[in-house]
Amino acid sequence: MAAITALTVGGCAGAGSFGSGGEDTVTIAIVSNSQMQDAISLSDKFEAENPGIKLKFVSLSENEARAKITASVATGGGEFDVVMISNFETPQWAENGWLVNLSDYARETPNYDEQDFIPSLRKSLSYDGDLYSVPFYGESSFLMYRKDLFEQAGLTMPAQPTWEEVAGFAAKLDDPDADMSGICLRGKPGWGEVLAPLDTVINAFGGRWFDENWNAQLDSPEVRRAVQFYVDTVREHGEPGAATSGFSECATQLAQGNTAMWYDATSAVSVLEDPAESTVVGKIGYAPAPAMAKADNGWLYSWSLAIPKTSQNPDAAWKFVSWMTSKDYIRTVGEELGWSRVPPGSRLSTYEIPEYKEASAAFGPPTLAAMAAADPEKPTVQPVPYTGIQFLTIPEFQDLGTRVSQQISSAVAGRTSVDDALKQAQKYAEVVGKTYQEEQ
Repeated sequence: MAAITALTVGGCAGAGSFGSGGEDTVTIAIVSNSQMQDAISLSDKFEAENPGIKLKFVSLSENEARAKITASVATGGGEFDVVMISNFETPQWAENGWLVNLSDYARETPNYDEQDFIPSLRKSLSYDGDLYSVPFYGESSFLMYRKDLFEQAGLTMPAQPTWEEVAGFAAKLDDPDADMSGICLRGKPGWGEVLAPLDTVINAFGGRWFDENWNAQLDSPEVRRAVQFYVDTVREHGEPGAATSGFSECATQLAQGNTAMWYDATSAVSVLEDPAESTVVGKIGYAPAPAMAKADNGWLYSWSLAIPKTSQNPDAAWKFVSWMTSKDYIRTVGEELGWSRVPPGSRLSTYEIPEYKEASAAFGPPTLAAMAAADPEKPTVQPVPYTGIQFLTIPEFQDLGTRVSQQISSAVAGRTSVDDALKQAQKYAEVVGKTYQEEQ
């Protein structure tokens, strides 16, 4: 435990020293995605409005943030006053007593309106009916494709594509000589990287991680077909260096015109539709997550803000949290940085702002539809003992998912076969399954 805590502090030292501020210092551990960088760039407005509070940001990559934030909160390290987590951690950490109840604060904050949060997200960030983190942005997943390339090739994207159709499109549009891949799919290790899209493919093909009695199913025919399909598709028609590609790398590929399709998070629109970052603004079409044995396969996810129980400045921390997740903040981003950069998928009222409705005409309705259809309580065709779509809401999944993702990434890289990868993944899952079987 001490080693983990030392790693957490040492690994973040370059971003700011912890515990060096007074009562007015709020230290925030944040993921370094583009929307979060926008929040940092606008934070001087918060400090101007709250002269007694100094903000200190620790900006980390997604995998690094998960590891360091988890280690800090789990050990009661107290390095952070605000942490960026998701709907995976929130209900589990709330049950453990690690987080401050934010509904208590929200109800006392004028015009904050927690009921304005998209219902599926609000539910996923709650424990015993109260919010323990609040969404900065929310997302599902959909298929993004170049409308102009489809038209030039005489192709039509169906209203509800199947994965087999998508693979066919990828084959026809793949043109390595022109630096154009048919599709971009994550292959980077990490339970929040390659497993995010892959798990929805497994669900679509009728697979599941465990049966209702916690028997591991990663070597089942359904899972094998799904994983083989994913690996074959990205190896044959995907982006160069797929085994090291995550969300950011695929976003760059599509934004710079180097791939014809990308299946990933709905929040990607903040990059794709921003003229400052994208060369394909207005050329992207948006289709639902592809179907197979199961439809409505879009995931449900939120990067949200929480306050650890160990925070020395919870009141000041809430002032910042409520600022960054408020209706006013959303309007500030739109007016100062551009409406395409508004954090999507958090508040219903965002989609009623006239300027945002116009800017999001192509992607706003598909985003809301995908988030409404996502059902973490019924993620699979066959019954399962867990909840969650692109992850399993059990504490062991951080380690289990990471280990399995490494096997899958190795198959994407061509270092191992899908059969061998799943054989090892099955062993990992069996260990976890047995612990739950023993509790029954």
